[in-house]
Amino acid sequence: MRTLNECVNEYIEFCKFRKRLDVKTLKAYQIDLNQYRNFCSKLSNYLSKDTVDQFITSLHRQYKPKTVKRKIASLKAFFHYMEYRELLSENPFSKLDIRFREPKLLPRTIPFHSIQTFLATLYAQKEYAKTEYQLHCCIRDIAVIELLFATGMRISELCSLKPTDLDLESSNVLIYGKGAKERILQIGNPDVISALDLYQNTFREEIASCGYFFVNKLQHKLSDQSVRFMINRYAKLAGIEQHITPHMFRHSFATLLLEQDVDIRYIQKMLGHSSISTTEIYTHVSSVKQKDILFHKHPRNLMEVSRET
Repeated sequence: MRTLNECVNEYIEFCKFRKRLDVKTLKAYQIDLNQYRNFCSKLSNYLSKDTVDQFITSLHRQYKPKTVKRKIASLKAFFHYMEYRELLSENPFSKLDIRFREPKLLPRTIPFHSIQTFLATLYAQKEYAKTEYQLHCCIRDIAVIELLFATGMRISELCSLKPTDLDLESSNVLIYGKGAKERILQIGNPDVISALDLYQNTFREEIASCGYFFVNKLQHKLSDQSVRFMINRYAKLAGIEQHITPHMFRHSFATLLLEQDVDIRYIQKMLGHSSISTTEIYTHVSSVKQKDILFHKHPRNLMEVSRET
């Protein structure tokens, strides 16, 4: 029988070259399967249902439900591969109940007026720039935030954009999402196009040298962490007390579109969600639309009831 180490390495190679999974997914699989490998180091049978069951119980003791769900999914995919390669007689997951109650955490959004204040602060900083370096930083930062909010893309998707992924003449952006899925979004606001066009013209040489659309001061690819620091700095300048993350622009994009009566199927496609159930969580946070419906469209408003006593 092959060792668990051999099987894991073979599976990672399969995911990399046959399934062509992205680097972040491969890294997550490697971490999760290494954890299972370490758990099994003193156990005789890593293929048994009892071993897998004990491992899952240990996960629940250490991690939050969302993390446990991901780690179980990694292990389940690994055993499915083992079954496909006929390296085990019976898949241990076939007789395991791995269902558990997962609390639904509502996505945190940024209020409309806070986004407006945030953007106003960005443009004000550009006007106040005292040096060419400060001006260039503001031009780039405006382009980053405008595109983040205009498309609802993930921060990893934004930082991975190549110059050829944006066609400003056609107002299109090609996004490479999770699972190597592609989607094309249109940028409908002229201010966003102007911000991107100014950035592209200002950083043309740096972009060509780096190979990515958004670059840092060292002419390297802009990192997720740099954008987080950028957002924190402008939020502080804008006097916004709420802690804002890049992903909250994505949540706000979806929620505000939903409040404008955009069909949830369109929002699903724009966000790159494979399942509508993932997008439906935004229906729970759209309180503004709910308030409008209950205040103005409730059938009780059409009733004339005598209240004489």
